[in-house]
Amino acid sequence: MSGRSTAWFGAAGRSGMIHRSWMRNQGVTDEVFDGRPVIGIATTWSELVPCNAHLHRVADAVKRGVWQSGGFPLEFPCTGLGETLLRPTAMLYRNLLAMEAEELMRANPLDGLVLLSGCDKTTPGLLMAASSVDLPAVMVTGGPMLSGKYQGRDLGSGTQVWRFEEELAAGTITPAECAVAEGAMARSPGHCMTMGTASTMACLAEGLGMQLPYSATWPAVDARRDQTAQRAGQRIVELVTDDVRPSTIMTREAFEDAVRINAAIGGSTNAVIHLAAIAGRLGVPFSLDDVDALGRDVPTLVDLEPSGRFLMEDLCYAGGLPAVMREIAELLHLERPTVAGGTVKDAIADAACWNREVIHPFDRPMAPAGSGTAVLRGNLAPDGAVIKQSAASPTLARHRGRALVFDSPEQYRAVADDEDLPVDESTVLVLRHCGPRGYPGMPEVANVGLPRKLLERGVRDLVRVCDGRMSGTAYGTVVLHVAPEAAVGGPLALVETGDEIELDVPGRRLVLHVDDDELAARRVRWQPPPAPTGRGWTRLYTEHVLQADQGADLDFLVGGSGADVPRESH
Repeated sequence: MSGRSTAWFGAAGRSGMIHRSWMRNQGVTDEVFDGRPVIGIATTWSELVPCNAHLHRVADAVKRGVWQSGGFPLEFPCTGLGETLLRPTAMLYRNLLAMEAEELMRANPLDGLVLLSGCDKTTPGLLMAASSVDLPAVMVTGGPMLSGKYQGRDLGSGTQVWRFEEELAAGTITPAECAVAEGAMARSPGHCMTMGTASTMACLAEGLGMQLPYSATWPAVDARRDQTAQRAGQRIVELVTDDVRPSTIMTREAFEDAVRINAAIGGSTNAVIHLAAIAGRLGVPFSLDDVDALGRDVPTLVDLEPSGRFLMEDLCYAGGLPAVMREIAELLHLERPTVAGGTVKDAIADAACWNREVIHPFDRPMAPAGSGTAVLRGNLAPDGAVIKQSAASPTLARHRGRALVFDSPEQYRAVADDEDLPVDESTVLVLRHCGPRGYPGMPEVANVGLPRKLLERGVRDLVRVCDGRMSGTAYGTVVLHVAPEAAVGGPLALVETGDEIELDVPGRRLVLHVDDDELAARRVRWQPPPAPTGRGWTRLYTEHVLQADQGADLDFLVGGSGADVPRESH
């Protein structure tokens, strides 16, 4: 057969000689230039990304599958993004990964792609790139860590960090105990094993149809993770042969299903931003209203931290994502295609649940329909905000309190331990200038720790309102992604300490109780903050990033650009 890569390796004269000759220094034989599919393995491996540090091993398994099916695999690096180390936030660089990967995919002699990801932003970043180029592609996520084990109980990565921080501040545990727990919490390769953003996006990649069934949940160290990767290598060659592209798989129906799956698994609020960005690359209509409307009739079935008790290893052994999808099958588009071949109906036909404590039945859910991610609107968030209901306190779902306003997380942390901080259980903490442009990068800082004096009194939750994000491993009554953000003059910029804010989650409202004339006067006095200093990528990002409700992509990257062969260089 011949494909796109033939324009390189099948070319006549000097050009073809150059392309083939320099590849030969890797010891390949003549057969790789015979027109067989060339499969690019886009890896986000990096030792600076702990969640992805094992992806070389996964890539080796993919290569076995590609060779078995008659393809020519070539591994290439893309920007590694790890939320645990990268400052100020990996989200600042998600679009950079997407742009770099897109350019590499288009500029090289590739007929198909296998996307290797793990940590939070690497999965959506690679899906965004593959969507723009629209070459046949399969995703392989690196898998979650094994469950943490500490003092006879399970520990979830991320989620327990927040809890240990609270208990340490309250004086109920010691620093020495925390140090031991750190090692017990992350005891194997892989990404967070709670239902944080990494696990959520792995599940949604499978739910969208871009990842093979069951592959979202196999632990990173499980042999079946490598078996799945090998099958993905086999499958991508077939997808190239059949010309099955991401635009064929990730249709409007696929995104509708992804929203419902996210509700059923108690997934991260960050999924909302990433789904919007991926849909934007494909030209698929998708909005915050879709998230709220499509999720309202879906109960939360999966009992995982941070909303529940169990971890990804338990979900895997309970039946994985196909078992969850089978429970909500009546709400899904079962006839749409997946990269596995066949339809969603085929992919989940034999799925069984082996643990009803982990995956609840549809008629006896962990939480009732409409308890997933809710979209709020009102004069404080005219373009929308989100809240993860399953991670919030039910007693705060309807709440009215006085605002205590901070212009940065650093400003809040500087006074959080003060005994005279004017805060009580009814206070609404407002944290602003944390949005896409304001920070920049929209970091996961919205769930700031509670003031020490409240923790010491046993208070463990307050309403918090922010234009930034929250880790998918975190919990609390936190209103997120307020749009427009304060840095561009959104209403959040006009809030003053002492103003009353009303949160009504059932009513989907977020209201600032200040009359319009006063807000207009404040608007006149408002001065935009100085643009974040910086050069290079940070400057480009700040000047072109869209708001959270639009996926926080760069304005000039929205839409696809295809895989046309660049102009000949030799």
